[in-house]
Amino acid sequence: MLVLSGTWLRLLGLLLAFFVSGVWGCSQRSDRVVSIAVHPVKPELVYIATEEAVYKTRDGGGSWRRLNGELSRIRVMNLLIDPELPANVFAGTLVDGVYKSPDGGQRWLPHNAGIQKGTISSNVNQLVFHPRNSQTLYAATTVGIFRSTDGGQSWTERMRGMTEINFVVALAVDPLRPNILYAGTSGGVYRSDDSTESWVKINEGLVPHDAKMASMALGVNTIVIDPQTPETVYAGTTRGLFKTTSRGDSWARIAGSLGELYISSVVIDPTNPRNLYMGTSKGIYKSLDAGEGWEPMNQGLENLNIRVLRMDPQNFQTLYAGTNGAGLYRSTDEGKSWVSLPLIQES
Repeated sequence: MLVLSGTWLRLLGLLLAFFVSGVWGCSQRSDRVVSIAVHPVKPELVYIATEEAVYKTRDGGGSWRRLNGELSRIRVMNLLIDPELPANVFAGTLVDGVYKSPDGGQRWLPHNAGIQKGTISSNVNQLVFHPRNSQTLYAATTVGIFRSTDGGQSWTERMRGMTEINFVVALAVDPLRPNILYAGTSGGVYRSDDSTESWVKINEGLVPHDAKMASMALGVNTIVIDPQTPETVYAGTTRGLFKTTSRGDSWARIAGSLGELYISSVVIDPTNPRNLYMGTSKGIYKSLDAGEGWEPMNQGLENLNIRVLRMDPQNFQTLYAGTNGAGLYRSTDEGKSWVSLPLIQES
């Protein structure tokens, strides 16, 4: 297993966080939207994280309130709303682990017990819930994978079988068989068939067998599972989009005509999983045939460097896009056109 000193872990963790975020250019930090979370039953209530702060709107983006308090000096990497108790909001941060708000963002409390490697704090790249029990959640971090079974109060490391990897960037849980999880790492994809008790590497077709420095062979930024046919999984990477129809036993590159794009986000329409959206360093693309063909969907966007895409969980025609330099956008027509949502703060 690759063993690194505390200093190197910290430095490489910061480097990976910068690399995964897809930062290019010199825009204002408030214009770089890194995470979006839409309330599961009140779609007019949205949280976003920029590289400056966390904001909340109650009117669908007409006005915003900056959430200060405990997060005012912490950079948030991702946000997650509890689907069972939506007043609970989780924030994965750069260096400072996990924070939880029990009251819709009024207060933020650290929930970091165990989510570190020795004395090294973790950069939390993604948080995901168990689909049937929101007391169980998983964290992808720069020091490994961690699981909590008590709503984030405490965490345990879940890395058995990841013999080459420290940096985990993305996680996905099979919605029909929650014991199956996928992890996107700096060296490809791993799968667990036993609720993270153990992991196996599944890089056939993703990473060449003779890849040098396997632990950093391919950065996987996002993993998305087809909700109706979970054997089908998509992996958005630093060098394009890959697909498996065999739970990762083998992968094939798709969207090859677009080149080796940096893929930051992939979104699936849950009512018609053949409809896919892809956020990249060169704009947003949509497929109507499960990834065979793609069309650009960039009308209205002032910046094509997309860092995050999210779909409204109540209205699948509505999507949000966070850019690296031009703020937040919304589409209400399945991506055909986009409108800017400036962060106008409440008076």
